[in-house]
Amino acid sequence: MKLIISLLIFSIALFAAEEQAPVINLSIAALEEPAQFVKTINIAIILTLLVLAPTLLLMVTSFTRLMIVFSLLRQAMGLQQTPPNQIIISLSLILTIFIMEPYAKKSWETGVKPYMEETIGYEVAFERGVKPFKEFMIKNTREKDLALFYRIKKEENPKNIDDVPMTLLMPAFIVSELKTAFEIGFLIFLPFLVIDIIVASILMSLGMMMLPPVMISLPIKIIFFIVIDGWALIIGNLAQSFK
Repeated sequence: MKLIISLLIFSIALFAAEEQAPVINLSIAALEEPAQFVKTINIAIILTLLVLAPTLLLMVTSFTRLMIVFSLLRQAMGLQQTPPNQIIISLSLILTIFIMEPYAKKSWETGVKPYMEETIGYEVAFERGVKPFKEFMIKNTREKDLALFYRIKKEENPKNIDDVPMTLLMPAFIVSELKTAFEIGFLIFLPFLVIDIIVASILMSLGMMMLPPVMISLPIKIIFFIVIDGWALIIGNLAQSFK
């Protein structure tokens, strides 16, 4: 935040140092060539995607599952703010880029690039660009979750993948991701829960009732996580959990 404010102040200082202030023309004029209209539409599409980028990141990628699993891992180890939220979000984002790279590349090559070269139209470019992400979402969506939203909307079952609308696929995908993330989180909780139970039982048998078990179990859980190379184990299995 301080960096952004500094850049803004620096930009204002540069403008103030100029002899004449820059002139910004916001007038609306008639478009003389169709290419100008196409460029205007492209700019509007880019701005729309930038506004919807956080929502799309949650709705059509692996970010949700990764974020929830890492948060549950931190709670299972008994760590309050370590690693901090910024680290968890950054790690989830980097892994999301790693997992979604093949689908994004296919979307670029089949949809965005031909459209920028003006070889296909808007509708074809959108359909080809969305299809790789739709395939990823369907592979990782439970059939009963998708059927749930079809029943809610009272629509007929689709004949193939192309017939599944994004308005039904996205909520079904999110529900499936939440369930999968909590299942993985439960499995992560089990070994740390066993350590807490063992430590608490030992302290009670020794009559050390006033000593909080977390003071003993926390370093043991950290050492256990380091010995099994927990980060590599969890990240590797998470990446492979996506079909």
